[in-house]
Amino acid sequence: MNHFSTQLTKALSQGYSIDEIIRQEIESTINQLLKTELTVFLDYERYDPIGYNSGNSRNGSYTRQFQTKYGEITVEVPRDRNGEFTQQTIPAYKRRSDDLETTILQLYSKGITTSEIADLIEKMYGHAYTAQTISNITQVVEEHVEAFHQRTLNKRYIAIYCDATYLNVRRDSVSKEALHILLGITQEGTKEVLDYRLFPQESCANYREMFQDIKARGVNEILLFVSDGLTGIRDVCLEIYPHALHQSCWVHIQRHIARLVRAKDRKEILELLKPVYQADSQLDAQAALKHFSDETINRYPKVIKLLDQNQSLFSFLTFPKSIRRSLYTTNILEGMNKQIKRYTKRKEQFPNEASLDRFVCNQLMEYNQRFSTRVHLGFNLVHSEITEMFDNQN
Repeated sequence: MNHFSTQLTKALSQGYSIDEIIRQEIESTINQLLKTELTVFLDYERYDPIGYNSGNSRNGSYTRQFQTKYGEITVEVPRDRNGEFTQQTIPAYKRRSDDLETTILQLYSKGITTSEIADLIEKMYGHAYTAQTISNITQVVEEHVEAFHQRTLNKRYIAIYCDATYLNVRRDSVSKEALHILLGITQEGTKEVLDYRLFPQESCANYREMFQDIKARGVNEILLFVSDGLTGIRDVCLEIYPHALHQSCWVHIQRHIARLVRAKDRKEILELLKPVYQADSQLDAQAALKHFSDETINRYPKVIKLLDQNQSLFSFLTFPKSIRRSLYTTNILEGMNKQIKRYTKRKEQFPNEASLDRFVCNQLMEYNQRFSTRVHLGFNLVHSEITEMFDNQN
């Protein structure tokens, strides 16, 4: 028998009200959930050495009082040093627990099915809701998903990052499918997820469809596309936006090169490659590339062939220096993909595509809201140069 059951049995046997026992258990559980949320966000346990010099850390907590049907509870909301953590366990700015309908909406937006919610509500509250009743309540969530896919977008984006991550989805059986995501940096320097789509496999045809869609929704000018090494992706980007530039992700290029060389030579080859993508100008980059080629071609001709065939090595160097670090890889989008996968691991699989759609949309809407007023690193310094680049593109 666990501690909670023991406490309940003792209270009942002595004729005491069980409300206080339940109140204490709710308080303890919520505080533990809040701590777990911060651990998942930081991606390391408390006191774990992996967190040293990670760039962010725990920073104490603040207290909130919260009313429930069993009485007032005290919650300790943890904080991170960078101020980026936003807890999801309790509603922000509220002092009373949500009503049942709001709880249902929150569960549904996290990807839980209507039948699962009906079963959960009955077990938790003793209140029987049919799947159809819950479906009617959750119609607002479906409308939010549809609105996200159809909303009007900005006319101009400095960069659009293209990448896919694989998630488990059940159709007749469970299989990994490719969630394609387009993440943009606006002319003002803020980050925004433009759209996402689920396809069985990652392909250029899927991206073409997404590019056509965002163009129909108002995106007319893009300075740069950044993507991994998917064959043909550059041609698709420039087919829909012929005035844009394309940049191959240098992290993916390095990974590809690492697979083409012997393990004992990898450190040497990758160190020799650094001056190529760390150059200050296209002229310096070309000189560094020639030096790398001269030093490497006899041992690894396939590496040099890989670089010679890539037409998108140095597009990022046409941009102001303060923002190049954000433009030569897809790290911005890969970081977000990693967080999505971290949250989906708790669910293991989605029972259908609609469940995944709701879950992802909820995550991406929160992402857009969080970064809607944050100018990305260095972009606040280059507004005039970027405006000039857009004007010269036309």
